[in-house]
Amino acid sequence: MKMQDYLITIFYYYNFIVLIYFIVINMVYLLLNFLSFFEIRKYVRRNRVTNPEIMFRSNFYLPVSLIVPAFNEAGVIVENIKSILQLRYPEFEVVVVNDGSLDGTLESIKLAYKMTEVSFEAGGNIQTKPIKNIYISTIYKNLILIDKENGGKADALNAGINYSKYTLFCGLDADSILENDSLLKIARPFVEDPDIIAVGGIVRVINGCTIKNGEVIDIALPGSALARFQIVEYLRAFLFGRTGWSVLNAMLIISGAFGLFRKKEVLAAGGYRADTVGEDMELIVRLHNRFGPSGRSKIRFIPDPVCYTEVPENLSVLARQRNRWQRGLVDSLLMNINMLLNPRYGAVGLFAMPFFFFFEMLGPIVEFTGYFVFLFLLCVNAVSYEIALLFFTAAFVLGMVLSLSSIVLEELSFKKYPGVRNVVILSIYAVLENFGYRQLSTYFRFKGLMEYFLGNKKWGEMKRSGFKKN
Repeated sequence: MKMQDYLITIFYYYNFIVLIYFIVINMVYLLLNFLSFFEIRKYVRRNRVTNPEIMFRSNFYLPVSLIVPAFNEAGVIVENIKSILQLRYPEFEVVVVNDGSLDGTLESIKLAYKMTEVSFEAGGNIQTKPIKNIYISTIYKNLILIDKENGGKADALNAGINYSKYTLFCGLDADSILENDSLLKIARPFVEDPDIIAVGGIVRVINGCTIKNGEVIDIALPGSALARFQIVEYLRAFLFGRTGWSVLNAMLIISGAFGLFRKKEVLAAGGYRADTVGEDMELIVRLHNRFGPSGRSKIRFIPDPVCYTEVPENLSVLARQRNRWQRGLVDSLLMNINMLLNPRYGAVGLFAMPFFFFFEMLGPIVEFTGYFVFLFLLCVNAVSYEIALLFFTAAFVLGMVLSLSSIVLEELSFKKYPGVRNVVILSIYAVLENFGYRQLSTYFRFKGLMEYFLGNKKWGEMKRSGFKKN
């Protein structure tokens, strides 16, 4: 048998693997969509009769420490702190952790909020890089600034946890802005269910929006095509993906941009790991690992509390971000591999871990190489053009259905992008993303996977353009 015949045989059977991958992953996505649609509609109906403001006016709340790690965030940090201080919540503190910034982040905070140096002991015992100084604002008594040596985001969060004083803590990215009532909404599940140890809110794209006095006053679509693709991607990932996993009690990730935790359980688990670039996901998986067998690892996502964040508008920054996300995913799964297919962990061990391991982690290999295998088989006439056209049409149609359904659900439920024009534009991008953007994302993830196994542990830089202010 000739070498070409061997290759054709091998690639032909590999094509079956790609086909099975395609069928299974889309069945799971459709299941998550089905679960999410009814869960979100139920959530919206419930909120029509139970206003979270009731908690604001009552004693049924838990105080919250908001921890903001900051490294070279001089362009956005003052505006971000202003936004946080204006949140409607009965009792909270803001703990900003300057992680050895070199761009004037520390000085801008001290100047804007008139910080004065103080001294007090840490309540937590997580090991971190040395603390240099601690400051408190003379304007806002609930604003604390910790200045420490650089140790990375996880180390900064751990320092904030150590010096925070309340039962719940919320990790916030320095480039993010919360809606005024987001904290009321995200804290509510902790009051209703004492077994909940973590809750995530939805992250939306701030590019194109207008900020005034620390609040988003005008929601608009960005001019950048790349940012518009990410709006569709975020809607699909949060409204359908995370809502569906939450229904199954199998959430494996809460975005580092916006998540609320019970401090007791996080301290018991050892805080964030500083030796991974995916500290947000790794903590969630480890909480399942630590508390799952006891049935005390309820981790939820709710689609209403909104955190706005800036997304990349050039390919090089997007590539580094997605590369890092993929490496963080691999790290999180491998560090907790004992949960894979382990019935002690319920839906997490038997459903979520296998899906994320075989499809989210290894999927980029199958998907990326699948394109080349398919093209090879076409070139040697091992696959008919009719079958190839049918396969790719099915793939693109399913991709469009998943994205368009997320836009429809957004419009039916939350209507953050008002007007027919915005809905039409997002729908167009939901179609267009299947012709280049998704393939590019797969390549970035594939590269991240390869770099992980080559030992790349670097965080990578993300340049920010700052918020549009009025």
